[in-house]
Amino acid sequence: MDRILLIGLNHKTAPVEIRECFAFTEEDCRQALTRLCGQPAIEEALLTSTCNRVELLLCVKDIQQAVVAAKGFFSQSKQIPLADFEAALYQHHGDAAVRHLFRVAASLDSMVLGEPQILGQVKTAYRLATEQKSSGVILNRLLHNTFSVAKRIRTETGIGDSAVSISYAAIELARKIFGTLEGKEVLLIGAGEMAELAVEHLIRNRAGQVFVANRTFERGVALAARFNGTAIRMEEIAAHLDRVDIIISSTGAPGYVVQPVDVKGVMRHRRNRPLFFIDIAVPRDIDPKINDINNAYVYDIDDLNEVVDENIEDRRREAVKAERIIDEAVIKFRQWFEALDVVPTIKALHAKIRSQAQLEVQKTLGQLAHLTADDQKAIERMTEAMVNKILHHPTQYIKNSSCQGDRAVPLDLVRKIFGLDE
Repeated sequence: MDRILLIGLNHKTAPVEIRECFAFTEEDCRQALTRLCGQPAIEEALLTSTCNRVELLLCVKDIQQAVVAAKGFFSQSKQIPLADFEAALYQHHGDAAVRHLFRVAASLDSMVLGEPQILGQVKTAYRLATEQKSSGVILNRLLHNTFSVAKRIRTETGIGDSAVSISYAAIELARKIFGTLEGKEVLLIGAGEMAELAVEHLIRNRAGQVFVANRTFERGVALAARFNGTAIRMEEIAAHLDRVDIIISSTGAPGYVVQPVDVKGVMRHRRNRPLFFIDIAVPRDIDPKINDINNAYVYDIDDLNEVVDENIEDRRREAVKAERIIDEAVIKFRQWFEALDVVPTIKALHAKIRSQAQLEVQKTLGQLAHLTADDQKAIERMTEAMVNKILHHPTQYIKNSSCQGDRAVPLDLVRKIFGLDE
């Protein structure tokens, strides 16, 4: 598999100020793939570009020349001297390149272990490669295997089951309380980044109307517009507790924004429908005594961090299973790849022996004009059977040798014995 090369940089090797310099738009990717495949050392190419990584996956004729070409591509495409980022680049060849790709797609190499977005990003990269015809036999097979491995890991392990971000953990807790989040109305107090992310998760789960309360009303209006929501003033919070189901708060205010008296006054009107508070603020926005009120649930940042820590450990344990699945898949892909060199030899061997046998049969039959058509067919069938028997052991030898050590020696021997290169 020495023809497969992966080269790139990611969140582990490069700070964000370097990574952001190598962002490629979809059109950038298309042009890049055309340029790369124009390089003499490169046969096939795929470019993956995300906020946390940029990687080239290549099928090459010469590794060293391809590495030089790839580094030159990165430098020239973004007009950045190689010396400014070369130390952040990593290279993988053969098995290591395949394993790295499988780990990336299965989110074992992600900043957040088990996150699902990266698989979609790899699929997008492959779609562009197929559209630009920069992906051929080898990368096509490799990427299809990649998607199968990622799917198998999702199915057979629990690596993506547990919430490992504060915002996502909060929504998973809300889901447990309500059963479904569809149609649940949300009040966002403040405009913290984690609170916004939590609302985005809610919207993906088909949450209903979103209200936004912020000390700067203009900022609240702008944020509400992002979620097709409604901005309200801070003084209107208590009045809206009657209708919303989920309150996400992140103001940084010095005191409690919502107190027990505010909640007690609305629970009778709510007919004891659950009210779920996510307090991501430090100091806290939601008075923890609200937890003493029936059907009112308050979770603060420490509660959510405990959930996240437990879930990260769960994912790490599941990652061990995922690595085993990847090891198996790398071996299978290597066997397929190595057979690529075997197939042409087998085809050439069969073609040469059959061609010579048929030539001799035709010469012989030309001298035996008295034979009937049935007799001639019988001789042809006998010849075909003899060819099959003669070719059986050489074919098995080639196939078996391809799975053991350096296959170049036995393949070269077979080609010399049968004169396949003459």
